[in-house]
Amino acid sequence: MEIADDRVSVKGPKGELTRTVPAAMQVAMQDGVVRVTRPSDAKRHKSLHGLTRTLIANMVKGVSDGYEKILELRGVGYRAEVKGKTLTLALGYSHPVEVEPPPGVEFIVEPGTLPGSTERYFVIRVRGCDKQAVGQQAAMIRKWRSPEPYKGKGLRYRGEQVRKKAGKAGKVGG
Repeated sequence: MEIADDRVSVKGPKGELTRTVPAAMQVAMQDGVVRVTRPSDAKRHKSLHGLTRTLIANMVKGVSDGYEKILELRGVGYRAEVKGKTLTLALGYSHPVEVEPPPGVEFIVEPGTLPGSTERYFVIRVRGCDKQAVGQQAAMIRKWRSPEPYKGKGLRYRGEQVRKKAGKAGKVGG
């Protein structure tokens, strides 16, 4: 880890991250521990202190362990595959959707079947060392086809509960 003026750089097995910290915060390395100190107990300084500490902790965790967001693509005819580094999605549009990963982010696609069912789905793993970049990329992918409330088709995060609505009621007496 390198600390120079208002820049913190962290290197690890998963990559390298650099971030500018607010000028009011002092970051120092003491006995292998990173210390963030604030100049006063003003509300703004307290907020910046917690934010800076968390951002640096996320950087250290990212370069050592990495981050991963898992998306599930459900629906008949919906497909996902990785060609080179590009994620190609067939989402029912007239054209395939191609998503280029930003630097430091990679896509992994695995087919799967729902437990107790024969319905197939695809698992899309978005991995990288920058927590913000991984989360942003996963959100942008999900935005292409959010889960719809009637059949639950679309892209959802793993573990996300989609509230289903009742379908159209049949005509009575007709």
